[in-house]
Amino acid sequence: MTTTPAPVAIIMGSTSDWDTMQHAAAILDGLKIAYEKHVVSAHRTPDRLYKFAKNAKDNGVQVIIAGAGGAAHLPGMTSSMTTLPVLGVPVESKALQGLDSLLSIAQMPAGIPVGTLAIGKAGAINAGLLAASILALNDKALAKRLNTWRKEQTDSVAKKP
Repeated sequence: MTTTPAPVAIIMGSTSDWDTMQHAAAILDGLKIAYEKHVVSAHRTPDRLYKFAKNAKDNGVQVIIAGAGGAAHLPGMTSSMTTLPVLGVPVESKALQGLDSLLSIAQMPAGIPVGTLAIGKAGAINAGLLAASILALNDKALAKRLNTWRKEQTDSVAKKP
């Protein structure tokens, strides 16, 4: 039996980040996009991060969604070790409500790009949709599913209160 590698990897700094990152997974599930998920801490498991980032492309990953809170170095460190697109999701922190995470992910030095999204659930949802948009550039069936999703979202907006 042949298995196709998952084109998206969802990585997060700790298991508690899954509360946020599950929303990216739900979008990918809804669009029938395979993904893998891993806890990869830039600070507590740097060897795991290095191994993941260096091998992601060879393992069939095409887009990485990286969620992290607080110091939030995971998306940037991942981007520094791969040429794959990295979408950073700032996870809301207790100390600064995610502003620390947002600034850590957004303020990258030139040459280390991270596509930074909104703090929390909205950012995770948009990361899933942005990953789908990237993959849909070369997948007509996915492009059709994504267009359908977007149309359903538009149609769900009430015309009157």
